[in-house]
Amino acid sequence: MPTPVAVLNHYNLQPFNTFGIRAYARQIAFISSVSELDYLRELGLFELEGPLVLGGGSNMLLMNDLDRLVIVNRLKGRTIITQDTETITVRWAAGDSWHQVVMEAIAHGWGGIENLALIPGCIGAAPIQNIGAYGVELKDVFVQAEAYDLRTGEVCTYNLVDCQFGYRESIFKQALKGKVLITSVTLRLSKPGFHQLKLGYGAIQETLETNGVIVSGQVPSINDVAKAVISIRQSKLPDPAVVGNAGSFFKNPEIPQSQFDVLSQAYPTMPHYPAPHGLVKVPAGWLIEQAGMKGYKAGSCGVHDKQALVLVNYGPATGAELIALAELVISNVESKFGIKLTPEVNWIS
Repeated sequence: MPTPVAVLNHYNLQPFNTFGIRAYARQIAFISSVSELDYLRELGLFELEGPLVLGGGSNMLLMNDLDRLVIVNRLKGRTIITQDTETITVRWAAGDSWHQVVMEAIAHGWGGIENLALIPGCIGAAPIQNIGAYGVELKDVFVQAEAYDLRTGEVCTYNLVDCQFGYRESIFKQALKGKVLITSVTLRLSKPGFHQLKLGYGAIQETLETNGVIVSGQVPSINDVAKAVISIRQSKLPDPAVVGNAGSFFKNPEIPQSQFDVLSQAYPTMPHYPAPHGLVKVPAGWLIEQAGMKGYKAGSCGVHDKQALVLVNYGPATGAELIALAELVISNVESKFGIKLTPEVNWIS
C-alpha cells in the first residue's frame, strides 16, 4: 500500500535553488521512499504537466512561479552491489549529496570521482547532466540508474548505453525529460592500488606541487587530488550560501578545427582542448572574459569577477533579469568570436 505524504500549497522555493530566486510552487511534496511516489501518483498529481524534481537545486534557473507539483527528492542510502580485487560497485540513493558521495568514496579508498569533488547538487542529478570536471565525467564510472516512471509507476533501469550520454547531455534531458524521477545511481570505482589518477587538466598538477604533494616522484592519493580540486574550485567559484549562483552557467563550446584555426590567428593565446569528432573545445569563461563581461553587473545580478563562467544573484534578482544577462553574454561572445554559447543551467518555467 502506498505511503501517504503531505502535499503543501503555494510554497516558496527560494531555499531550494542555489540561485536564491524567490518563486512559488503551486504544490510541493518531500519524498523519502518510492512508496510515497505511488501515493502522489494515485492522487492523480502526475497526470497533468510533469512535476519538477528538485535535489540540491544547483543547476537550474527558476524563470517564474510554477503552476505544477514540485517533488523534493530525499531518498537516502548506500548499498555495495559487487566487488573484486580491483573494483567495487556501489549504489547510492538519488537524494544523497554528490560531494558527500565523493568524500565518502575517498574515505573508503574508492577512486574515480575525486576530480568531481565539490560539485553541488545530489547524485540523482549527476546522470541528467553527465556532470564532469578536470578531465573526468560521470559516464567514466557509471553503471546504471534506476528511475521511477511517473506515468506507470514502474521502476526502470538505464545502463550506460541507454543514458545516451554526451557533453552535459543525457536521455534524461531529452526523451525522458519530465517523465521519470531518478531513484538511485550505481557507480563502479577503483580500489587502492588500482587508481588511475587524472592530473593533466586545469591546475591540478600545479596545485599538488604547491601543496607539497608531488616531491621526489611521490604519487598523490585520491584524497590529495580531491583537496587540490576543492582548493581550485573554492578559489574561483562563489559559495551559493554567500551569493546566489548555479555554478558554471554555460557549456564550453566545441567548434570545428577550421574555425579554431582562423580564431587562433587572431587570438594566439586562446586556450583549447581536443574534443570528440575532431572538434576543439574552447573554455567559455575565457571567451566571456575576452568579450569584456567578467565582473559586469546589471542591477541585482552580474558575471562573477573571478570566474566569468558563473552568473551570480547579488539579490534580489529575478529569473527574468538573469536570463536577460545570459542573453547579453551570449550576444557579446557571438559578436566577437562567432561562437554561440549554450547554457548548461536548466531554465525552468
